[in-house]
Amino acid sequence: MIDASTRWWAFATLCIGNLMIVLDMSVVNVALPSIKSDLLFSDASLVWVVNAYLLTFGGFLLLGGRLGDLYGQRRLFLTGLSVFTLASLACGLASTQEMLIIARTIQGIGGAMASAIAFSLVINIFPDPRERARAMGVFGFIMAGGGSVGVLLGGLLTVINWHLNFLINIPIGIGVFIACLYLLPKMPGVSHGERLDFSGAVTVTASLLLAIYAIIGGNEVGWGSFQTLGLLLGAIVLFGIFLWIESRVSHPLVPLDIFKNRNLAISSVVGVFWAAAMFAWFFLAALYLQLILQYGPQEVGLAFLPANLIMAAFSIGLSAWVVMKFGIRAPIGVGLVLAAAGLLLFARAPIDGSFWVDVFPSMLLLGLGAGMAFNPVLLAAMGDVPQQETGLASGVVNTAFMMGGSLGLAILAAIAAAVTIGAGGAGAGTLALNSGYQAAFFAGAIFAALAALLGAFALREPKHAPQAMH
Repeated sequence: MIDASTRWWAFATLCIGNLMIVLDMSVVNVALPSIKSDLLFSDASLVWVVNAYLLTFGGFLLLGGRLGDLYGQRRLFLTGLSVFTLASLACGLASTQEMLIIARTIQGIGGAMASAIAFSLVINIFPDPRERARAMGVFGFIMAGGGSVGVLLGGLLTVINWHLNFLINIPIGIGVFIACLYLLPKMPGVSHGERLDFSGAVTVTASLLLAIYAIIGGNEVGWGSFQTLGLLLGAIVLFGIFLWIESRVSHPLVPLDIFKNRNLAISSVVGVFWAAAMFAWFFLAALYLQLILQYGPQEVGLAFLPANLIMAAFSIGLSAWVVMKFGIRAPIGVGLVLAAAGLLLFARAPIDGSFWVDVFPSMLLLGLGAGMAFNPVLLAAMGDVPQQETGLASGVVNTAFMMGGSLGLAILAAIAAAVTIGAGGAGAGTLALNSGYQAAFFAGAIFAALAALLGAFALREPKHAPQAMH
């Protein structure tokens, strides 16, 4: 067991490490238009600056969580942190599209390893459900606060040079690595010589890669084309092979029995739908603000600030109080309905919109919704998971979020492009472009509403999570 003082210092170290990853996600969103202009990305290929990261992040979360369980979570956290930091350096030095996308791919692998292990460590460091709820609230506050800092910092750095958005990770990564060597406790794994399921990780990642590539290219080559249908069929076949592998190997990457845990399975589906809406919101809203409303990078950062500050306020205390008073299901249902309402407001945003009428109300609702629902979704997923499987379970939940975000972003970006083409093409001006964004925001609202329904009516209150107080 870890003593109380060391526990909180170790927790602070984990928070800072994950803060760096959150900073990277948010600053990149703000920098996308500048990256597009400097490296001559097309609208379709620009999505890969985000998706290259999301794909490997999601694909390696399961493997990273399993490696941590088997060989020691501290060791894997430090390894992931190192890979992420070095890949950030490569992103910052990138001068071509190919170099940036390859570096983002490697960055996703490192981020996956660090994030999966960090979340598992938080669960193991705080075994008491009530203390864990408070820690998760602080953890969420750090993550939401990172989003707030990231959009502001991204705006400032992009004005100077977008490369700095990646290079800022270098001093943070070095500092966290040194601190971890002294503060993070050694937690030995439970490996007994079993072989790792690399084939499972390869097939599930390749399946999702093919599916997203098919979706992104559907508008250009046709949805009924041999290429699109062939890629989708290949994705389905590979996913079937992945399931077959998991049912046959002695030490699977994802033991299918884990989905007998009802809340973990349902929370994963909720995470897929929710992330599909939220990742697309960050990506498309940044483009809407810059390309339609003509905001500069700093103005974009300030526009996202209300949502991030509200999420931070909920995470630091309000979310834990809501869970203690109302349980798990009600905050998830209400929070995701609010998020859906915020996306619906964005779906009507005009080309001559104003911040206070067309942007600010949407940001408020999305901040309230995400802040209210984030902590309960994680608590619902992890509440009844045995301690020896927390790395795997946290990898499953994080994978659901990242794969949902990656697939959702690809689908909604494809919808936006298709509607834009139908309205006259990008050459017809901002009206056609904005029509595409509106359609994508509406589709995102549907995803959020589906997540709300599942969270409110299909989940059960975990036996070992903080119970509602009446």
